[in-house]
Amino acid sequence: MIIDAHAHVSPTDYGNVDLLLEQLAESGIQGAMVVPGGMVDVRKMTDYITGRAKPENTMPNNAYVEECYRTHGASVGGFFCVDPHEPGAVESLEAAFERGFRGLKLSPITHQFSFASKAVADLAACCERYGFPVYTHVLYSPGASTARFVALAREFPKVNFILGHMGFGPADQEGLEAAVRLDNFFLETSTGNFLHLKEALAKAGPAKIIFGSEYPLSHPKAELEKVLLLKAPDHALERILGGNIQALTGWAPA
Repeated sequence: MIIDAHAHVSPTDYGNVDLLLEQLAESGIQGAMVVPGGMVDVRKMTDYITGRAKPENTMPNNAYVEECYRTHGASVGGFFCVDPHEPGAVESLEAAFERGFRGLKLSPITHQFSFASKAVADLAACCERYGFPVYTHVLYSPGASTARFVALAREFPKVNFILGHMGFGPADQEGLEAAVRLDNFFLETSTGNFLHLKEALAKAGPAKIIFGSEYPLSHPKAELEKVLLLKAPDHALERILGGNIQALTGWAPA
């Protein structure tokens, strides 16, 4: 069973759930874990990363994600996204877990926080109580760097942390080292490069790698092919392509 562990959905012509399901079917992928999209227009992602553009919308559309997994529950699960400094953020996350969300998605590019903040620690503590993981990308920024995210993972050893896109830049050695050393630290593959992925498999092993697509920025089939080109043994591919995210979230396609 193959699960795309990281796809963004939004009620847009380029990122809606129907298009995702169509691409998953094209790719032979049985299901996806989705997060709110649309806070930035991924078609001009470089402008956000370089600071030339600011996010047009800082409010995550969690309602659309919930609609997606309630309507397509056999093939879609969801992560809840919240601004850590929003009033009642922890209470919102608790309520989301009670309604069926399976993890926390953080977005430092949109909400501009530090992983070292008490607000983020409070959300991580909530994830610890419910047994769900934390997913985030990182930035070239002191407060939202790989090092800060690794420090958070060390602070909460009972919480599982997923580093999106295998970290910052083409070959994030801090992220890879954390995946090797920390039992609760994982690397998600979307938009990561092949050589770094090959290194991660050799050094951290298949139990620490999670397949994701970063839909709609990338096509699930393109990201899947990158993993298949590793020519890993079947048991390793089973972990990478679905087993690991299923173990962390307790969710799998019906």
